[in-house]
This record gives sequence, structure tokens and C-alpha cells, in this order.
Amino acid sequence: MSSPSEYTPPQVWTWNKPSGGQFASINRPIAGATHEKELPVGRHPFQLYSLGTPNGQKVTIMFEELLAAGHGGAEYDAWPIRIGDGDQFGSGFVAINPNSKIPALVDRSGPTPVRIFESGAILMHLAEKFGAFLPASGPARAECLSWLFWQMGSAPFLGGGFGHFYAYAPVKIEYAIDRYAMETKRLLDVLDRRLAETEYVAGDQYTIADMACWPWYGGLALGRAYNAAEFLDVQSYKNVQRWAKAIDARPAVKRGRIVNRMTGDPSEQLHERHDAGDFETRTQDKLAAAGG
Repeated sequence: MSSPSEYTPPQVWTWNKPSGGQFASINRPIAGATHEKELPVGRHPFQLYSLGTPNGQKVTIMFEELLAAGHGGAEYDAWPIRIGDGDQFGSGFVAINPNSKIPALVDRSGPTPVRIFESGAILMHLAEKFGAFLPASGPARAECLSWLFWQMGSAPFLGGGFGHFYAYAPVKIEYAIDRYAMETKRLLDVLDRRLAETEYVAGDQYTIADMACWPWYGGLALGRAYNAAEFLDVQSYKNVQRWAKAIDARPAVKRGRIVNRMTGDPSEQLHERHDAGDFETRTQDKLAAAGG
């Protein structure tokens, strides 16, 4: 291992210089709103404020799966939160999520609007509300929730750990990349061993555990994350590959993964979603704009 530059942590850390890197302009050590900005409200029972990142995809996939399963009450409006522009620090968004992270949801289906933040909490809220994609009780429910929270706990190692230091950090640090690559491969092995036993993450049924895990681990397995497929040898995880491809083929997943997406192929971006027709009309508009 190459020798790191000498660095002695100060007795008390202070924020006295930019952190550098792609996200330096939005990183800060304090919470709260930086500006006044109200959020738009559409006509559907659910108002989602998000971005088409893995955490955002979890919720839009859930909505599209609910609608595909015939739950008409799950209609939603999806509004983009452009985190690169600091939208997450607007007063309206902070009122919904004091942690200033996407996704955040307002459930307006009842007499009093209810805010829900953190993607796992949103998945559970919707699953319990519609009685779908989460076993009602017993060992099956416990297994599903265990894998849901496994993903929630492991995401920082994969995203903020490996993803940041491998793809986004302004300086490549061998120790950091080695540390988080090791942990990411361990997590892939955990999932691969589990999927050698069962068709889906929580068992024989497709659940919110799959919807939580797939945008992160499926995206990695399918070569869509951090340009790291070869580096991590993702093809060697055969059971993860099988599972990732099967879920990728689901029509609702194909729709959900492009909602609020702002980058990549224009045909796979749907900046806002207000009804099912948006997928066809907006996609065609994007293709036309791209000369397709």
C-alpha cells in the first residue's frame, strides 16, 4: 500500500475549507433550511419529492408496482428535488424531511397530511396502507423487515463509502477504496448466498425488501453504478445476477427507475410524473429532443 500523506486530526474539528469533489457545494455540517421555497402540490393522494437515485427509485418502483397490482388509490405526483442545486435545503422540503435527504413523501389520502421520510419508512408506510408486498405477520414478515433494514444499514458502505471514494472523491485514497471495496464485496456475498436459497430476497415472494435492495445491488450488478462492475467483479455473483435481471425485466420497475431521473439517456428520464400517460408522452418528447 502506498504511504498516505501525513495528517494529524485537530483536537476540535471545524469547517474552515471546502471539502472538494462533486458534492462540495452542498456539503455542510449544519441542518436546516437555507432559503424559502414552497413545494408544489399535485392532484393525487400522494406527493413525492425525490430524485432518481437508488434511494429515490425504491419509492417510485413501489408506487408503480402498487398501481400495476390494481391499487388505484396509489396514484402519485413525483416532483424532482435537484440536490445539486440545493433544493433539499428549501424551507418546504426541510419541513417534510428535517434531514434534507431524498426521498420525502406527503400522504394526503386522509383528513390530515402525513409526512414520511427515509426510503425504508416510506416503503413500510405504503406496504401497510395497501396491504401489499409485506407479509402481514409471523416469520415471513420478520424476514422481510430484516432484509429491508439490512439494506438500509448497508447503503452507506456501498454509496457514501465505496461509491464516494471510488468514483467521486477528488483524491483517490488507497486505504479508503480498499476498505469499502472489501465491505461492498462482502455485502454482495451476503446477498448472493441468500439468493442461492430463495428466489427473492425475503423468500419466495417479491416484497419491499427487493424494492429496497435492487436499486443499489441490482444497479451495481447490472453495471449501472460507479463504473465499477469490472473492478468489483460483479459477474461472479451469479445469484445476484439472476435476481437483478429478473427484477429489471418487471414493467413496473422499468417505469419506476426513470421517474425523477435527470441524467443519462434522455429516453430514460422522466423528470416529473403525474399520471401513467407521462411515460409515453414525456419519453417521446425526450427522444425527439435527442434527435431519436
